[in-house]
Amino acid sequence: MPADSPWLAFPAPNPRAKLRLLCFPYAGGGPTIFHGWPSRLPGDVEVCSIYLPGRGARLADAPFTRIFPLVQALVEALAPYLTKPFALFGHSLGALLSFELARQLRRQQGPAPVRLFVSGRVAPQLPDPRPCIHELPEPEFIEELRSLNGTPREVLEQPDLMRLLVPALRADFAVYETYTYTDEPPLECPIAAFGGLDDQKVSRRDLEAWQVQTCAAASVTMLPGGHFFLSTGSTHLLRALSEDLSRSIRSTNG
Repeated sequence: MPADSPWLAFPAPNPRAKLRLLCFPYAGGGPTIFHGWPSRLPGDVEVCSIYLPGRGARLADAPFTRIFPLVQALVEALAPYLTKPFALFGHSLGALLSFELARQLRRQQGPAPVRLFVSGRVAPQLPDPRPCIHELPEPEFIEELRSLNGTPREVLEQPDLMRLLVPALRADFAVYETYTYTDEPPLECPIAAFGGLDDQKVSRRDLEAWQVQTCAAASVTMLPGGHFFLSTGSTHLLRALSEDLSRSIRSTNG
């Protein structure tokens, strides 16, 4: 195991794992989102949660506001951990980060993921219909966060806590909202897309459009819940991930 990195959290270190699953959070999210996953995924999968700067134990680290400098920093930070087969999972902003990470690794002739899981995010070549919020005045910005239902109400109602969290939240939304897609050849790894049946912003058609980003297999799975179905519908999501990861492990190990 490489030396500890501030970029990664291991909820349940598993040095004998045959595959690592690198998990990228949504805007404002931290590694705790994925802490319950190891016990609900195959035993030969090691869950690695990406820890972005500007939150939690990394509160003093300046958050990134643009995607490509962040992706390059991730490539450098993750390199020691990509020595065994790995898959990428990302939700919303995390889906975008994991996709661009896979492309940056290819540009630099680095290792490729065996599978890319994208969740709650329209395909990158499509325009995102949501309005930009990262430059709103703080009261309006917090109201937009409230409407998205991704930040707990008890957190939103603590002004002192929100003053600490808003810079990283703004930065994450800036990364998401200033993203510009550039056309490149499709990835070679399969892509599995997940969406919420009640998500008003990301439709099945939006998810089906991910298929043009791979020359391998592509799938779409719709799960109960809205945009944050990875919490409300985690049982269904983790069951689907377990099946896909088990297949990937079997194919990787012959």
